Amino acid sequence: MRHVVIVGGGILGLAVAHELVGRGDRVTVLEKESRWAAHQTGHNSNVVHAGLYYQPGSFKARMSVAGNRSIVDFARANGVAVEVCGKLVVATSEAELPALRVLAERAEANGVPAKLIEPAEAREYEPEVACVAALRVDSTGIIDFPGVCAALVRRLAESGAADLRLSTPALGIRPGRAGGVEVATGRAVLRADALVNCAGLHSDRVARMAGLVPRARIVPFRGEYYELREDRRHLVRGLIYPVPDASLPFLGVHLTRMLDGSVHAGPNAVLALRREGYRWRDFSARDLADAARFPGLWRLARKYPRTAVDEVLRSLSRRRFADSLARLVPAVRREDIVRAGAGVRAQALLPDGSMVHDFLIETAPHQVHVLNAPSPAATCALEIGRYVADRLG
Repeated sequence: MRHVVIVGGGILGLAVAHELVGRGDRVTVLEKESRWAAHQTGHNSNVVHAGLYYQPGSFKARMSVAGNRSIVDFARANGVAVEVCGKLVVATSEAELPALRVLAERAEANGVPAKLIEPAEAREYEPEVACVAALRVDSTGIIDFPGVCAALVRRLAESGAADLRLSTPALGIRPGRAGGVEVATGRAVLRADALVNCAGLHSDRVARMAGLVPRARIVPFRGEYYELREDRRHLVRGLIYPVPDASLPFLGVHLTRMLDGSVHAGPNAVLALRREGYRWRDFSARDLADAARFPGLWRLARKYPRTAVDEVLRSLSRRRFADSLARLVPAVRREDIVRAGAGVRAQALLPDGSMVHDFLIETAPHQVHVLNAPSPAATCALEIGRYVADRLG
């Protein structure tokens, strides 16, 4: 029986483990934190994406459409909360209509159920929305991603073929003396036939530890959220998104009704001062120096100087954040929103300052490294698990 060590206990590492065990392998999952899904998986908006935005034929496009189905089916089969509620992407001005039509064409190319609708029909879904047109996407949903991870852990534990280790970082990786790999954890040296790197915010560092020179560098961007006060939740029934600006690197703030009835608003995107920097005061000299030495970060900043300033100002100003939301739902006011949590996106950058938009998965002998898996990676987790298992052979 082949033994595979998986570094990272978020939804991707657990999904890879689940797939490998299903194929007859034995796995050891190493998670440096004291709980599963501690970072990106546990700090996102819990949206099941439809595959709407992505370049036809890309990993994201293909895996999102399949992942949308597989993650919903898995949740329903394992008692995890999920709701396929659909969403609206709204054009708030005539200038956004061409981009909305392009989005509709991309949805058709990707096999995503979506239709253009007039303002009156949009208000049947969202009475408070402001738009000149909208795209209704039926297959978008909301889900409990940490609950999915708990179900994966439970199934792995029941399989008898998984060794699940919390509070166990990978501290060193080297080729095995008899082939395969050896992974030092501080407590022991694990000998395995293969390694899978699903370390998220630290995936590039784990890759370098394993002897790979990754094409991209992880730069952390914090996404901050607000939520509507309880007495204003009625302003949003489901999910309301803006038309993305193709000239900007991130999607823009949106409104999402959660499974518990709360309504989250965000995220923005600001450089995090630590790879796990969920607040401005979370600071790491090593992480900041690592980012500052990377020329790709400075080249990205030169491409989007106005955006960078606007995002920081929006981070510091509740009024600015509320104004962004009021473009979608004019009834939202500054006093209607309160601070919620934040997440950190592990964004892969190339040395020329380009963002890696698609999933980036690289291989070496006896190794597979998932080096870029931002949203919609959680939606695609089971599909990524299958792809990684195929690459291991």
